[in-house]
Amino acid sequence: MRNSFGHIFTITTFGESHGPAVGGIIDGMPAGIMVDLDFIQHELDRRRPGQSNLTTARKESDTVEILSGVFEQQTTGTPIAFLVRNSNQHSRDYSNLRDTFRPSHADYTYQTKYGIRDHNGGGRTSARETISRVVAGAFAKLALRQLGITIQAYTQSVGSIALITPYQQLDLSLAESNAVRCPDAEMAKQMEQLILDVKQQGDTIGGVIACVIKGCPAGLGEPVFSKLHADLAAAMLTINAAKGFEYGAGFAGTTQRGSQQNDLFTVEDGKITTKTNNSGGIQGGISNGQDIYFRVAFKPVATILQPQQTVTKDLQPTTLQVQGRHDPCVLPRAVPIVESMAAITLLDHYLLNKTIHL
Repeated sequence: MRNSFGHIFTITTFGESHGPAVGGIIDGMPAGIMVDLDFIQHELDRRRPGQSNLTTARKESDTVEILSGVFEQQTTGTPIAFLVRNSNQHSRDYSNLRDTFRPSHADYTYQTKYGIRDHNGGGRTSARETISRVVAGAFAKLALRQLGITIQAYTQSVGSIALITPYQQLDLSLAESNAVRCPDAEMAKQMEQLILDVKQQGDTIGGVIACVIKGCPAGLGEPVFSKLHADLAAAMLTINAAKGFEYGAGFAGTTQRGSQQNDLFTVEDGKITTKTNNSGGIQGGISNGQDIYFRVAFKPVATILQPQQTVTKDLQPTTLQVQGRHDPCVLPRAVPIVESMAAITLLDHYLLNKTIHL
């Protein structure tokens, strides 16, 4: 089982949803980066359960404990080990899943591959594993901050309710002003109401998260394998419930012609830039200095509170009625996870690029 991500800046995660704790080990973190523990905890608070009535009712403080790699509030360049203890497990909610496969979950495939699985909350396949990614992403953000690189994600759509305003015309900081994390207050209200309606029906719904990276220098990424957009896609598609990735004009651009799509070069303030950004800040697999803009599609959460037909591992048909505390929509809590995986990928590519030094 592969539990590590990255090349130079890497994160190895461990732990299960209903085990004693989850955590990770960060390797390759540059030395001498000032560590803001309040910032790291704030990032975790954005991801934690129980934030609002739009998320699971599970109550966890998600308090991070840094065990190594930080001395006098600075990174030392050695591995950073950290731990977040689980304190509000309801394993009894999952007792009926010991021998039953939940539809569209990893239960069947995990059992088939390994011959054993932790049925309590999904065990290792639970989204609680993403805590470790958010901690690593927070450390990566602290390093990227020194380079003037910022990352902001937001909820662009929930179901059929979509924010179509270009990100350049939005105040992205407003995404944190509401529970659904949409920078448009009116659209946020509509999205929230849809999620609540779906929740009332014991159902779930998906949508799209957009992410904007500003200040990324030109030159990150490789022209063949390890293209920057390919590694960003790989990072995003490791997030639970992620089903698709597109950057720049994406699929919508396929209806246009090259004369409409091409980003024409020009010079501003003595620097080469482009008049448009249909490329999404990446050309030929390498960043071009423009904003990197991408979107991630998330499916409806697979756990619904409605009866479903399924089978047991003994091949017996059965009806499953799931219990427990679950998110009706993953998007609000996935926003900081998208940012974290983007930060991890960008810092990794920055350190891989030998022509630029931190």
